Amino acid sequence: MAKKLVIVESPAKAKTISKYLGDDYEVLASVGHIRDLAEPKEIAAEKKKEHPSLAKFSIDVDNDFEPYYSISPGKSKTVSELKSALKGCDELYLATDEDREGEAIAWHLLEVLKPKVPVRRMVFNEITKDAIQEASRNTREINDNLVEAQETRRVVDRLVGYEISPILWRKINRGLSAGRVQSPAMRMIVERERERMAFVSAGYSSVTANLEESSISFEAKLLSIDGKRLAGSKSFSEDGVLTADVLVLAPDAAEQLAKDLTGETLKVTSIEAKPSTRKPYAPFTTSTLQQEASKKLSLSAKQTMDLAQQLYQEGHITYMRTDSPSLSQQAINAARTQAAQLYGQEMVPDAPRAYGAKSKNAQEAHEAIRPSGDSFREPKELSGSLGAKALALYDLIWRRTLASQMADAKLSTTTVKFAASAQGKALEFSASGTVVSYKGFMAVYEVIKEDDDEEQAKLPTLTEGQAITAEEVIAKSHQTQPPARYTEASLVKALEERGIGRPSTYAAIISTIISKGYVIKQGSALVPEWIAFTVTRFLEQNFDHLVDYEFTAKMEGDLDKIALGELDRSSWLKSFYFGDDGLKATVEGLGDSDPRSINSFDIGGGITLRTGKYGPYLELMEDEERRIVNIPEGLTPDQLTHEKAVELASAPPVENRVLGKDPESGLDIIVKDGRYGPYVTLVDEGNPKPKTASLFKSMSPAEVTYEEALQLLSLPREVGVDPESGNVITAQNGKYGPYLKKGTDSRSLAGEEQIFTLTLDEAVEIYKQPKYGGRRTAATPLKEFGEDPASKLNVFAKTGQFGDYVTDGVVNATIPKDEPLDELAADRAFELLAIRREKLGVEPGEAPKTTKRKKR
Repeated sequence: MAKKLVIVESPAKAKTISKYLGDDYEVLASVGHIRDLAEPKEIAAEKKKEHPSLAKFSIDVDNDFEPYYSISPGKSKTVSELKSALKGCDELYLATDEDREGEAIAWHLLEVLKPKVPVRRMVFNEITKDAIQEASRNTREINDNLVEAQETRRVVDRLVGYEISPILWRKINRGLSAGRVQSPAMRMIVERERERMAFVSAGYSSVTANLEESSISFEAKLLSIDGKRLAGSKSFSEDGVLTADVLVLAPDAAEQLAKDLTGETLKVTSIEAKPSTRKPYAPFTTSTLQQEASKKLSLSAKQTMDLAQQLYQEGHITYMRTDSPSLSQQAINAARTQAAQLYGQEMVPDAPRAYGAKSKNAQEAHEAIRPSGDSFREPKELSGSLGAKALALYDLIWRRTLASQMADAKLSTTTVKFAASAQGKALEFSASGTVVSYKGFMAVYEVIKEDDDEEQAKLPTLTEGQAITAEEVIAKSHQTQPPARYTEASLVKALEERGIGRPSTYAAIISTIISKGYVIKQGSALVPEWIAFTVTRFLEQNFDHLVDYEFTAKMEGDLDKIALGELDRSSWLKSFYFGDDGLKATVEGLGDSDPRSINSFDIGGGITLRTGKYGPYLELMEDEERRIVNIPEGLTPDQLTHEKAVELASAPPVENRVLGKDPESGLDIIVKDGRYGPYVTLVDEGNPKPKTASLFKSMSPAEVTYEEALQLLSLPREVGVDPESGNVITAQNGKYGPYLKKGTDSRSLAGEEQIFTLTLDEAVEIYKQPKYGGRRTAATPLKEFGEDPASKLNVFAKTGQFGDYVTDGVVNATIPKDEPLDELAADRAFELLAIRREKLGVEPGEAPKTTKRKKR
């Protein structure tokens, strides 16, 4: 029987699809891209001499920006397997995702495999039997506009990254990077912190009466005194100036009022009830799913997208990268039918609800994220097959989809005004309460309002003229608060509103700025590090258009027009790179700048903050000598005021604390807090390099003991002699953590405490383990997955210094923290290893290459 070869991106997707196609189909995975822009060093010298820009970008900017592609590292074997499978087939189906990236993967497969059989582009929005079989019958050609749009984005990203990043390395520090979307996103976070740093807090007071009627407790807040409204948080500007004609109640005056009102009566003067309706939210797009999953499930954007991809590949939801909130007729019918069955026909409006996309976008799929199929599975039906987080996300998507086709919720908000008097003044209090008179869609979907003021308590039944005794009256002092930092959810929302990037890339953008050390997370808040201030300021001063929000949004719109065939790729790229204000001219016109000034921020009073190679620090002059003060870990930029800097500089240093005398030399042992971390050392004035030892991460300069210092100074510790080689094995602490050393062979240890406790037998056992990159933690297998079909090696899960990982004995792959080991399937373990091999540039079964450092 003739065979048909179907190629998809991932093994998990291939496994699901193969269930719905007949025996005459063979489904294989490319495991993502098989080809990408080459690294310049991979291109032959003759070719780079002929086309100089290839040496810098792997793009021939003088020849219509033609990219130079090469097979991605680790993909040679995959390509060979796909070519071999193709030889026995009479048709090729390219079934990669329907978005830009998927279209590009399909095109690259076509370019590399060079099939001599008919080629069909097979696309689908969900992985169900009906959808897959329908897609196999209704194929199309590859969309060249989508391919060009993806290629243009890749070219632009390479041009921006390879032009600007080296400048950042020279001017600021190595390892830094700039990006078309990454840099504006980072600027938004930095600007918010600047706003917080410039914010001037203002004080005001409030008075609240705690009332009770018919066993219902509620609050009434003092609204005005003698007809003049009291100041609140919105009465002041960001620089602390009063901006409204209101009364600022002093704390002592508020306390006195509360005291005078306790036990007095408040009389109801008016009751006003206002009915309102609340419409259901539209079904999820990529952006709104990320926002809601962050708020309701505390998932990061990356976690959300990883889980959504799992749900899609297993056939539970539709494609997860979309800008469209619309539902197909099939989905509308399924949602309305299930909502009626579960909540009653009266909960479903007579006419279906339609939701339109906000913008025309060639990148995204044409339907919202919803449960797959023509009838939706309830979450409880999947409880046995999905992990807890994946099930929670499916439940959220299911509820949102059903709610979108249900009736409006009906609410009633009642506002009651009260009159009172104290100190000869007329006081007006106000209380509000909201009740849901008809749940509608809220029966299935919980509404979380961002503004707490909208969530109001239920009020008892009251009548005008009724008097209620205020048994308790409380005065409170308040301070206006600076603008809230971005969370992942609010940053995603802000990026989308500004038109920066695309929702499908937001998870990767946020992950990048965190992994690069530009931003850290404190709780859910995104806090910029000082290095982010340095890079952002440098880009604003020298590449302002690349971090300009309107310019970035226009660029994104232009790239979408290329995808729609409305804009010519070549002319756009020429303008972007070679134009009068283009990237090339900007780089060439960059003037000289002092790296030291770029990395400096004036704190005031002669104190300067500098961002150095090992992090930020304060610098000041004392007695004509430069003094450095370390910044405590966790101190955020907005907390580093001039007063705080003076406090840090004035604090008595923990360093130079004498711990005792070294029993061998008789010299004092002191603890110091250096630029590279705290350490203990001998006081030996005649020796420019006295013996020193870094403190363990678990130790602090203020608490390290004399005995611990002696132990540290005794390192390296001789563990014993290796019985096989006769070499001495030592345990020691290094720049990258604790490790063993035997000759030139070193292996990492799981923890610092092992330096002093590890036995010779345990050390020998560590050296028996396969070596990876020169360092390996000994570990006992936690779970077995069987033979990896790619490497033909057995795969296990182990735990190491950086958490759980899967290994085939040759390559390791970290298990994401949001994927519990007990829920990890064999297919997922094999996929993690495949992704890791691609990053390392090795074939299945091939060990990663190690590079020896050259001696200076």
